[in-house]
Amino acid sequence: MSSEKKLKAKVLREMKPEERRELLNQLRAELVRLETQRARGFVEKPGRIRQVRRIIARILTIEREEELKKAKSRS
Repeated sequence: MSSEKKLKAKVLREMKPEERRELLNQLRAELVRLETQRARGFVEKPGRIRQVRRIIARILTIEREEELKKAKSRS
């Protein structure tokens, strides 16, 4: 998952919604694993927790933007 380091909003917007959902699920699973490691006192890359949380937030923001765009076009 090292390629996720450079996941910018532009790249995420170009992805299909299904791909973003799959990535979101993978990142959430990774975040749970990392936070479990942190609770036990051992994390290989503590900065990765912050990175994963930010990517998750980016994905959710983009999904919300698209949802609002669809709602606006309907009305």
